[in-house]
Amino acid sequence: MPSPTRRTFLALGALTGVQLLSGCTDEHEAERKQAEDTDRAVRVRAVAATDALLASYDAVIAGPGAAQADTLNDLRDDVAQHRDALAEGLPSNPPSASPAAGTTAPAASVAALAAAERQTAVARLADLDAASPALARLLASVSASDAAHAAALGDTAPLTPAAAPSASPSASASGTGTGTGTPAGSGGAATPESAKPSPYPSAGAAALQAALGAEHAAVYGYGVVGAFLAAGPQREDGRTSYAAHQARRDAWQRMLAAAGTSPAAAAPGYQLPFQVKDAATAGQLAAHIETQLTAVYADLVAAATGPLRAEAAAALRETALRAVHWGADLPALPGLPSTDGTSPGVSQSASPSA
Repeated sequence: MPSPTRRTFLALGALTGVQLLSGCTDEHEAERKQAEDTDRAVRVRAVAATDALLASYDAVIAGPGAAQADTLNDLRDDVAQHRDALAEGLPSNPPSASPAAGTTAPAASVAALAAAERQTAVARLADLDAASPALARLLASVSASDAAHAAALGDTAPLTPAAAPSASPSASASGTGTGTGTPAGSGGAATPESAKPSPYPSAGAAALQAALGAEHAAVYGYGVVGAFLAAGPQREDGRTSYAAHQARRDAWQRMLAAAGTSPAAAAPGYQLPFQVKDAATAGQLAAHIETQLTAVYADLVAAATGPLRAEAAAALRETALRAVHWGADLPALPGLPSTDGTSPGVSQSASPSA
């Protein structure tokens, strides 16, 4: 038998490389298929829960003495849009979710409907870790919308999602009520050495830096807002929102620094999207700031993983609730581009300029 030549070894080496590449490709294909199957299961559960919520709206709207019929119909339209987005890519008649994903009898009152909205908001957050980036972004947006619906219907109980622990030094806030509560990450304690995160992937770090930059601009903007609000409840709301954005800014700075990334500094100043000259335009600026932030935090949800993704979803919910509190017309899917390609809830003439 002739001895192997150098060319033979080279050919065998090339073949081995092909085999390794093929195995790697097969592994990636299996991971992609598993991710698709996971997303499909998440979507099926979410659609089933949304169908139950729509049935609750129908029951309450058809009930006797529905004094909030116009409001209920508007909120139901949002929920119908949630279903359309969640059902994307599923067959026309998707398989039913398991009973554990469960549905209850349709709500019989506005109070029960509000509680159902809150429970639905919590359920959407439970699937954040399992979902792909795009689906996680959608789930967080739907959850924020459901939380805003619950508040509009009178349910301001805290959202307590069974998700990963907060990525920030302090516990996550509820983000309910008027939406101006202290956000997660507002605690002053330093992050323990053992809890410090490793460096974020480039996409996550870039999105977190973008969120920090947006909070720098929000703090500046609320400084202007507060100067024009009359003394009393409205000024107190402005101060609370200002403090909430300072806390978020500080939390993102700590997290970036702990991960070995230099936090971006604030700009010397920011150009306002329009002139603020009285309390009315100050409120409009506050609504504009919060609406723009929904898109920033939706992007952070998609770019992040684990506890940071959960924290980004909480930030999206908080800023959506504050946007409503300041009079913004929140879209059905806050933070996601509208069908005409414009920024969420903002006219083209009022584009961000910070």
